Amino acid sequence: MSLLSGTLFLVLRLALVLALYAFLAWALYTLWRDLRRQVESATAVQIPGIELSREIPEGWTTQRFTVAEILIGRDPTCDCQLEDMTVSAHHAKLTYHHNQWWVEDVGSTNGTYLNQENVSTATILATGDDLQIGQVTLKVDLRKEILSE
Repeated sequence: MSLLSGTLFLVLRLALVLALYAFLAWALYTLWRDLRRQVESATAVQIPGIELSREIPEGWTTQRFTVAEILIGRDPTCDCQLEDMTVSAHHAKLTYHHNQWWVEDVGSTNGTYLNQENVSTATILATGDDLQIGQVTLKVDLRKEILSE
């Protein structure tokens, strides 16, 4: 009987050690996975929203965007489609990089103007800017509360 209880005791001790190592491996894996998820979310690029408003006969219309690149033009594939004959098919592009929103003309016929100045190179946008695309004027709003809506 003593031999059986010694063997049983050894098997129980080994099972307890294996359970302890399995628990430690599970705990370390869970901590590593949570840490990796937090690092990924902390390093992900956060694109602040941008609002483009324009006056139409019925009042004002506003479009909100949270993507890093917005193509403006008359073409139906544009993100911000403007149905005006003075607007080129692909007129201007807004991009978010270096923590700023930028506007650039993409070879339009009638030009792109920011606060009544011709946009010849990529230019930084700010809240309250007037962006003229052909004869259409867009009001720019970069406020942070746009994201929460």
